[in-house]
Amino acid sequence: MDLTDTHCHIHEAIDHFVLRTETKQKYEKAGSPNPDDILQAAVADGVNRMICIGTTVEDSEVAVEFVQTRDHVWASIGIHPHEAKTYIRNQALLDRFTSLATRPKVVAVGECGLDYYYTNSEPADQAAILRFQMELAVRHNLPMSFHVRDAFKEFWPIFDEYHQSSGGIRGVIHSFSSNRADLEQILSRGLYVGLNGIMTFTKNQEQLEAAKAVPLERLLLETDAPFLTPAPFRGTICQPKHVRVTADFLASLRGESPEELVRHSTANARRLFGLSE
Repeated sequence: MDLTDTHCHIHEAIDHFVLRTETKQKYEKAGSPNPDDILQAAVADGVNRMICIGTTVEDSEVAVEFVQTRDHVWASIGIHPHEAKTYIRNQALLDRFTSLATRPKVVAVGECGLDYYYTNSEPADQAAILRFQMELAVRHNLPMSFHVRDAFKEFWPIFDEYHQSSGGIRGVIHSFSSNRADLEQILSRGLYVGLNGIMTFTKNQEQLEAAKAVPLERLLLETDAPFLTPAPFRGTICQPKHVRVTADFLASLRGESPEELVRHSTANARRLFGLSE
């Protein structure tokens, strides 16, 4: 099967990534695996495309550099809502971020959005940084990877403002784990739905019912590696190769063949992000 992982953070496993992020610490706890070994293991298991997702200005710079010299990987530049407070009043850093949008192999803006589950940054700062990134995406005609947690009510007015004024924002709601009502809101705006290992271990029937209802033409597969390791590999770090496990689980859940689900999800990823063969 020809698989695509539309959301991972394997670039943070690289030796010279010195920021003490939660992601870097997770890799260190797992023995500091070599990101090229992670990449090759994924390709060996049929994962031929991976998008390395940035969550800060510095992290996005590392992601962009990481993908320049490697096949099978592209970058998305983003400022996570948790990090909004760091950048909201730092124009120099925002200018650095803006300059990344035109770098080769940058295929999206995000992960960005709103997160009210944790209030690491004030809602007003999160909204301002989200708007900044939506304006950048519109300017460069890039799709977006959205992180929305416990904040759809507040997210949709901001999204709709740019969606309507720009002629349409393309993108995906990353790590979808909500209900049918939220799914309908997502689909009504033409967005894609990113499903990952959460679905293999959740006990929430609303989440599973919503996953079953995602149309094939709107479904994307992702891992969020090194987080959200699917069952039965819980307790180890997640890797892009695990996207196959999630694909198999979802196909069984939805009553589809794995080949059909993977064929559609990869076609969707190539269409949204402009990925090559």
